[in-house]
Amino acid sequence: MRAVPADRLDYAPLLRPGGRVLVGQGTAEPLTLTRRLVAAPPPYDLPVFLGPMWSDVWSGDVPPALRLECYGAFGAGARLARERRLAIYPMHVSALAATMGSDRMPVDAVLLQLRPALSGKGWNLGLCRDFVARVARQARVVVAELNPHLPACHGGDVGDLPLTALVQGAEPPVTLPPAPISDIDRRVAAHVAALIPDGAVIQLGVGTIPAAVLAALSGHRDLGLHSGAAPEGVADLIQTGVLTNARKERDRGVSVFGMLIGTPRLYALADRNPALRIAGPDETHNPAIIAGLSRFHAINSALEVDLTGQVGSEEVGGRYLGAVGGQADFVRAAPLSSGGRSIIALPSVTPKGASRIVARVGAATCGRADADTFVTEHGVADLRGQSLAERARRMIAIAHPDHREALARHWHDGGLA
Repeated sequence: MRAVPADRLDYAPLLRPGGRVLVGQGTAEPLTLTRRLVAAPPPYDLPVFLGPMWSDVWSGDVPPALRLECYGAFGAGARLARERRLAIYPMHVSALAATMGSDRMPVDAVLLQLRPALSGKGWNLGLCRDFVARVARQARVVVAELNPHLPACHGGDVGDLPLTALVQGAEPPVTLPPAPISDIDRRVAAHVAALIPDGAVIQLGVGTIPAAVLAALSGHRDLGLHSGAAPEGVADLIQTGVLTNARKERDRGVSVFGMLIGTPRLYALADRNPALRIAGPDETHNPAIIAGLSRFHAINSALEVDLTGQVGSEEVGGRYLGAVGGQADFVRAAPLSSGGRSIIALPSVTPKGASRIVARVGAATCGRADADTFVTEHGVADLRGQSLAERARRMIAIAHPDHREALARHWHDGGLA
């Protein structure tokens, strides 16, 4: 099939009113196709399921005919959720991957980006291997963007796909440069790095805390990566010989991840590099696989946490700002690993000075039964094997000093027995 220019793509005869359109996720968003969808939408209502909205496609006015859906309020999604333009599905990544395209979450059409396969036969997904390619094999319509700027990642070959239309890509893929790291981020990261032994396998997400943690690990040896995300800082650890995967029982010598999230430098590093491999959620988020990796350390952040160890990563003050995502999958899987650990790391206060350690979270993304280790710039609280009262004492000790008295008073007056 020959690729055609984007201005020749007419969605109206291809898509169906009310038929869900699934779009490539995060950095795998096919920008040529989504720009065309926003600029020239079909003349009927259309549900569009997106991943993290890190491109500028969704930062402006979105035609009302497009009824946007997502599993979190990422990037531009926070504004769209606030404006009630985004339907949010609070689902674990593992559950979403298993459900999308089923009778419960039917998909009529898929939009994705591709490049020629490493093998020379069929296609390669480039930056991300999630559930989109699987759903594409059963969708009625598949529109693909042929993007010559994509890296050819190992693990990304999918053979032939039933393409309805192939459009020539007009621009490089989505990039997400690291945000500036603050002194508080560095102090949090220093505590986290001290918990991670040489030879550990790490999982982490995206943001300033994960970026600071990666920088703080520069003196470690033989770390491994098994993660849903591979952010920009991974490139530094690979190039300096820190991230070798030399001690992994599975995929020895290979970093395994679901999505590359960074700049062209990271993408170029992954291009045709057998030491990096993209994999689907059935592998990256699989507790049986994680249990077989010794010293697995899940490193995640949160919007707020409470005195008993509950983690809130979705909403604050009634506003949906985050996501369930893969956090709970990794929080529960990490302790199954020999020497494994789940770490929730966050600054003790918000930019406006409100405590992020609270008496009770508004919505618990991870329950207190899964609580492991919490880190702020003020220290480490290991909650494993601790009573509720001892948990509260340890969490208050890592809260900001300005808020410790109020937290202690709340616990004394009305805390759980």
